[in-house]
Amino acid sequence: MSEAVTRTITTSPGLLASLDPLLREWLPQQRWFAGKGRPVTGFSLVAATELLPPGRKLGLYHLLVRAHQPLAPVPGAPEQPADCYQLLIGEREALPPRLAPALIGHVAEGPLAGRTVYDALYDTRPTELLLEALRTGARVGALRFERDASQDIRSGLVPRLVTSEQSNSSVVYGDTFILKLLRRVVPGVNPDLELPLALAREDCDRVPAPTAWIRAELAGASYVLGVLQPFVQGAADGWELALRQLAKGEDFSATARALGRATAEVHTALARTLPTVTLGHTQVQQLVDGMVERLDAAAQAVPALRPYAPGLRSAFEALATLAAEGHTWTAQRIHGDLHLGQCLRSPAGQWWLIDFEGEPSKSLAERRMPQPPVRDVAGMLRSFDYAAHSAERPAPGWAEACRAAYCSGYAQAGGVDPRTDPVLLRAYETDKAIYEVVYEARHRPDWLPVPLSAIHRLAMDSGTPSPSIPASPPSPRRPRP
Repeated sequence: MSEAVTRTITTSPGLLASLDPLLREWLPQQRWFAGKGRPVTGFSLVAATELLPPGRKLGLYHLLVRAHQPLAPVPGAPEQPADCYQLLIGEREALPPRLAPALIGHVAEGPLAGRTVYDALYDTRPTELLLEALRTGARVGALRFERDASQDIRSGLVPRLVTSEQSNSSVVYGDTFILKLLRRVVPGVNPDLELPLALAREDCDRVPAPTAWIRAELAGASYVLGVLQPFVQGAADGWELALRQLAKGEDFSATARALGRATAEVHTALARTLPTVTLGHTQVQQLVDGMVERLDAAAQAVPALRPYAPGLRSAFEALATLAAEGHTWTAQRIHGDLHLGQCLRSPAGQWWLIDFEGEPSKSLAERRMPQPPVRDVAGMLRSFDYAAHSAERPAPGWAEACRAAYCSGYAQAGGVDPRTDPVLLRAYETDKAIYEVVYEARHRPDWLPVPLSAIHRLAMDSGTPSPSIPASPPSPRRPRP
């Protein structure tokens, strides 16, 4: 990291002011930007670090900036707490054609006037610089590049940016490592580093052990910015694998059973290495209150959900009743956002779980709370349903077979079949399906029939359906991608 200027610019209004008009247009277009649909009213600088000094062919800045936005997309709406984003900004006199997709814009005034700025993760030199900093354990201003000394990091690995849609950004180095850079960052212990490190201590081989990581230390607060892990060469993510086998008409049950075993092994290892808690009446009632609150808000936002609300509420009320009768459950650290896309299967058939960040919409404190393991199970069961409805050809019974096989595999490795606690499983699957309805209504209306079909089934599970529930579920059609 000898080329880097090892200082952090704690106040640089000129730099941020020069980038402001460009970032207002560019940032909301990024897949990982969380505030879509609301205008950006301004930026404030958390930190800016020069990684390569200006005045040469390539300048490089690491920025942490807060994007200020109103709570609603209407004039005069109050501001919400500003999200903090991690940006790696390159600046050149002009961009070569290979970097055209990375363009942010041309700076008109300020310290970078006349220069072209771009997302430097598309560029080989800046991403090589990051790996070298991790390899050497560099400290650059507020940035801390740290590593597991027992793992070797070779220099000279060729980087390439993963260009598929992600909620963060990833760079692969020579099919050896993958660096995940978190885009929206918050101070505190991030589970995407915390949990894989804990699983590595337990020698759990279902999660790639972190090789190195990037942190920032600012005003007494620590931010996790990125994690470097081994790259599983030739692996397919579970979503793509399921769709391929569906297209071929192949059975996925054995694969789903193996994934259930892998999930249980991860849960067992997390329970061994991190504290568990018992959920009694008070704690379960708080969970139920949150589920009911989300249902009520969803029914207000999505009219198609309203006929099902009484039946869905019964799923949560049944859980509260069990707790009031003295039933308790064990809660522990879990994945928190488990679905087929968060799993990798190696060419040898080994399943790996990845991306332990949790649901991005939830606070860090919520994502780090112990929860019943069945919450992860419910997420995966919903994912099988999505895969079945995304297939080119109808696959009757496919999702049901996968759901059963997954639960059987989980029972084989974990000792407990999730289906033996149907009230808890139904409550969490209902909560997940309600979340999906709201998401699809807002972002992908063509997909709305998929969660609504599950909503119909879950509402009917209460017994005799209410007269307000449609007699037949909505007909899922294959959504447009």
